[in-house]
Amino acid sequence: MNIGTAITVCMSKYATFSGRASRSEFWWFYLFVVLLGWFANIMASVTYGVQPIATIVPAIVNLIFVVPFIATGSRRLHDIGKSGWWQLILLTGIGGILLIFWWATNTKPEGEKYE
Repeated sequence: MNIGTAITVCMSKYATFSGRASRSEFWWFYLFVVLLGWFANIMASVTYGVQPIATIVPAIVNLIFVVPFIATGSRRLHDIGKSGWWQLILLTGIGGILLIFWWATNTKPEGEKYE
């Protein structure tokens, strides 16, 4: 899967938390969201400087993509046989390391129960 296909699939499944997402689909979409966030930050800084509105533009971009990112992360966890609720482990701070490990794990047959 390439980046264009990943973006199309993830945005077409904007709030779909069921099913599975391949490793490449998740990481290409993650890269897109990160790069878009950086671009929004840079453009807002160049356009507005240090004015308070410079933080609003990137925040809006991030809010637009938070739901599809969580949905894609949930589908990625389904692909390795875990519940999407495991994403809540991010709230602990250190749990992010485990979540990144899981997102990078190969597809497992146990994930078929989430199809």
